[in-house]
Order: sequence, then C-alpha cells, then structure tokens
Amino acid sequence: MRFQLLGPLSITDGRDVVVLPPSKPTSLLAALLVRPGEVVPTDRLRQAVWGEAQPATAKAALQSCVLRLRRLFAKYDIEEQSVVAVAGGYRLPADGDTLDLLHFRSLVSRAAGAGESELPLLRTALGLWRGPLLANVPSALIHRDEVPRLVEERLRVLERVCEIQLARGRCREVLVDLWEATRTHPEHEGFAAQLMRALYRVGRQIEALAEYRRIRTHLRDELGVDPGAELQSLELAILRGAEPRDPAFEATPLTLTPHGAPAAGDATADDPAVQHGRTAAAGPVPPGGHLSPGPADPPGPRLPHVPGFTGRTGETAHLVSHLSGGGRSAGRADAAPVIAVISGGPGMGKTALALHAAQLVADRYPAGGVLLRLTGPDGRPRPADEAAAELRSLLPAGASRGSCLVILDDVVHPDQARGLLDVSGCGAVVVTSRLGLAALVATHGPAVLQLGALSPQESHALLTAVLGHERVTAEATAARTLTDTCGHVPLALRIVAARLLTRPKLRLADYAAWVRRDLPARLALPDDPRMSVPLALDGALDRLPAPLADAHLRLARLNGQITGPAAAAALSVPETHAEELLERLLDTGLLDEEQPGTLRMNSLFRAHALHRAARTGDIPQTVGSPARRALPSGAT
Repeated sequence: MRFQLLGPLSITDGRDVVVLPPSKPTSLLAALLVRPGEVVPTDRLRQAVWGEAQPATAKAALQSCVLRLRRLFAKYDIEEQSVVAVAGGYRLPADGDTLDLLHFRSLVSRAAGAGESELPLLRTALGLWRGPLLANVPSALIHRDEVPRLVEERLRVLERVCEIQLARGRCREVLVDLWEATRTHPEHEGFAAQLMRALYRVGRQIEALAEYRRIRTHLRDELGVDPGAELQSLELAILRGAEPRDPAFEATPLTLTPHGAPAAGDATADDPAVQHGRTAAAGPVPPGGHLSPGPADPPGPRLPHVPGFTGRTGETAHLVSHLSGGGRSAGRADAAPVIAVISGGPGMGKTALALHAAQLVADRYPAGGVLLRLTGPDGRPRPADEAAAELRSLLPAGASRGSCLVILDDVVHPDQARGLLDVSGCGAVVVTSRLGLAALVATHGPAVLQLGALSPQESHALLTAVLGHERVTAEATAARTLTDTCGHVPLALRIVAARLLTRPKLRLADYAAWVRRDLPARLALPDDPRMSVPLALDGALDRLPAPLADAHLRLARLNGQITGPAAAAALSVPETHAEELLERLLDTGLLDEEQPGTLRMNSLFRAHALHRAARTGDIPQTVGSPARRALPSGAT
C-alpha cells in the first residue's frame, strides 16, 4: 500500500485509490506524512488536528485520534507501517515505495547530474502530482505551513523542466506548460521570463512584450513593486531585437530541501522574503548552498542570498575584515579556522548578517559555504553526533582545508560549537546565538559582535528601502512613530514593511495607530507563522528556565532604566540575587546595557512581556491588550 500526499490525501494499492474523508484522523495522518520518518511533537499534532480549539483533555484526545488512525490502517490492511509513539511525539516510517512525496524527491535527486535522462526523470516526478494538494485535509495549520512549501517544491521542478527545454531549443513545445504556469501563478517572475523568451524565439515579439506588461501590472497592483532586474533586462533586449540570454543552469542541478525552516523567532526568520519567482525582500532562510566554487575545489553547498540587506554597516565591515583573514587564500592550509560569534536577542537579524558577510567574502572560500542549524523546530539543541554528521555530509568531498565557510546557526551552548570547529575543510566558522557564549569566547578568542536594535536612522532606511522614498517622506512623522513602535527591531520592521508593501493605499499613520492599539499582537503576518513578533518572543521565553522567564515578565513593570536595587524590589529578592538574574537576562539579549549597572528593556520586548504577563494573570489585566479592531480599510 502507498500513501498519496501529492493531491487529495489517499491510499492506493496500485489499482484502486481510496480518498480519505475529511476528518481528524485524516488531518493527523497528513501532519505525520509531511514529516515522514520524523518525530512530530505532540503539540504540533494537536494544532494540526484541532487548531486553536484544543479539547479540555488534549492528551487523551490525541491518543484517541491515533487509535482511530491505527484502526484505519487495519481496515485497509496496512501492516508494514504503523504510527510509532516516541518520547515527545509520534512518528510514521515511510520510504519511496510507501509515500509518493518521498518517491518524488528521490526522482528529483536522481535527475540531478543525469544528463539526457534528467528531463524524463523530472517529468516522471511531476506526473506524481494529482489535483488540489491535500484538499480533503481540514487542517488550517497544514494548509498554512506545509502546503505552500510542497507547492514550491513542484514549482522548482517545473521551472527546471521548462529551462531544460528552452536550452535545447524546444520553444514551441514548452509554450503550453508556460502558459498554464504563468496563469496559475501570475506573480512568478521566473515563469514569466521563460514565457517571454519562448515567445520571442518563435517570432512572437508582440506577445512577449505583452507578457511583460501583464506581470508588471500584476506586481504593481498586488504588491506595489516593479518586476526584477532580470525581467526588465529581458524586456529591453526584446525591444532592441537582441537575443535574450539564458541563465547558466547547467552548473546548477536541481536539489530539493525536504524541510528545515527555522523555528519561530530565530534570526533566520528575522528577514522575510516576498517570493514571486525572485526574492524581493529578505526572508526565511533555507539550509545549504555554495558561495562561488573555484577550479581547485569541488562545488559546495549554496548559501542563500540576503537581498535588500540594510543597516549594520559597522558590524558588517568588522565581520568582513575578520573573515577575510581566513580561507584557503590566506596561504596556510593547516591553519585553524577563523571564528566569529554573532549574538543578540530574538528578531535582531543575526543570521542575515552572517549570510550577508559570507557573500562579501565568497572569493576567500572557493569550496562554498554551509548553513547548519543547531536547534530543532521545538527550539531544543540538536544532538552533537547528528549535527556533526550533517555538517560532514554538506561539505564537498575533497575540499581542501580552509576552503569552506560554515555558519553554525542558533547555538544554545558553547559545547555545541566546539565539537564542530575542527571539521576538515572549514576555513571560517560564524556562530549565531541568542546567548553571549562567553565560555566559547574565553577558549577560542573569536571576533564578537553583539546585535541590538537598529538605530533610528537605520530603521528609517529599512522602511525607505522597502516602501520607497516618496511614500516614507510623505508621512515622515508617522514613519518615525512606526519605527519607534517596532522598538527598531529588524523582525518587527520587516513585518510592518511587508504589510504596507501589500497595501499601497494604506496611510502609514492609520497603520501605526492600528498596530499600537494591540501591541505586539498585530506585529505578525497571517500567511507565515514564523513572521510573528509574539511567537518569536514567546519562543525565546519558553527556552529560559521558569524563574528567569518570570523575572523578565516582572521587570517589565519597571518603565525605563533598570538597576540592581529597582530589580530587587520588583522581584522581591535580595539585591545580589537580582543582579545575577539581570546578568543572565542581559546574556540572552532580552535586556540592553546602557552603562555599567544600568540596563533597559527594549520597548517592544516590554510590551510583549506585559501582554504575556496579563494573559497568565501575573499582573492586573488593566495593563494588558485592549480589544482587537479591524485593520484600517478593512484589512486583517
């Protein structure tokens, strides 16, 4: 028996297909199959099945739902697979023979570097998709978090198939696929560019230019942006009658990352991308990739680009200078890797800075770069052996020592990083963490960068870069109010900028007032749970020991400067104990040091702490959030 995930969720024996009815066991099965063979936490399974309307006895209800699913398996004689209960969650083993999603990924993996066989293998993979994806699964979480990711996997393969045909001169044959793709995904610039090239090469120049006008109008009306540089250059080439250039796709075989999106609130979620065939703003970071492999080293994994990076000029210069001293080009093949630690609170853009600097020193590391995340989706540290094995698998075989740059993302303890610093091939290691990692600094002497909130000037520059000079200048006071409301935290600024970018007629003053009426709850994007200030800060507090998290909530009552005596009074503890708690909170990035002995809580972090404390009953409800109201002009 095989599960079919790439369409309505169903079960087949190769002859007959049974489409499962919309039900809670169907939602549970989908939540397990989208993470095949992995332990899916019970909290996530409950969210997938019941959403926010959790039953009073959630644990027992989930166990009952698992029992119903096992009975469903028995009904259809599915004996080779079973739902396995493990510590913290459940797991459903699967392989390419029992799950079409894994068969699809296997075909795509085999196609990479298969030469003439690549195209038929990719077409076979696309043929596994059947109708609306998981249309019979009544789970908001699945459709919000998982379906877009799976659809993106299919689009990448389809784009690759079309590119191969264009490169082989099959322009007429590919038109059918491209007409359908551009109308189904009207914002996808990659498909639009391919259609324009195909039309031009079969002598239909007017239609090629009409396609450019169509996507330009769509992007302006829906997103308030113009087409990217590739499309603009393509239009200009067609107008001039020049031959449009093809991308150099042969050197980049297609690979798919099954999943691995960062947990809510991590630095990799600090910079959202507005995806429409190109990256229009910084966004959630996928793991893996190469920088610029040189002739002496094999191609390595690809680090993602961070477009629209704004601010952090001094930190960037310092990090680039430090990393430029490493790499194979430094002349010492046996030299220890250069190390840098980037720390800061949630939402401060640590990973974005690391990736941005890595791009700037790409020529120093010819074997490429690796991004390795060291926490799981639940925020827990990954086992050391597992992380080390993944790092070795990502590094290109045969790379010389010092030729690769590694980013260890979201380190939670110095020992996590120490065990990975001497892996062969690493010329530089950049560590990102919410903690200061003083023990690692003491033993390895890395460059240290502590990220806080942006300056008001940097915040203004970020808004201007996304929204445009004219719109921000027209409401300069409202723009300052908005950046102040965001506490100059990059994650919050990216969220408001993305909201305003999709609402070109919405006044900044109206939006700022709407956000302030329910702060920080309204600093979130409904179509991406990772883009949420409340979830980011909740995740940060959930990682802390309970007494430390409680101290953070209680210190939010102190509006302004925080000193040892004031903290002792607020926490009802001796002053020496209060100073110890302040030191630990400072290390997590949840407090900022104004001067020795005087700390301050970011205004946005304080608003969240008061809001959370009110929800838990720690302080009177009068300081909690007011009732929600609609976004100006009816948006939500």
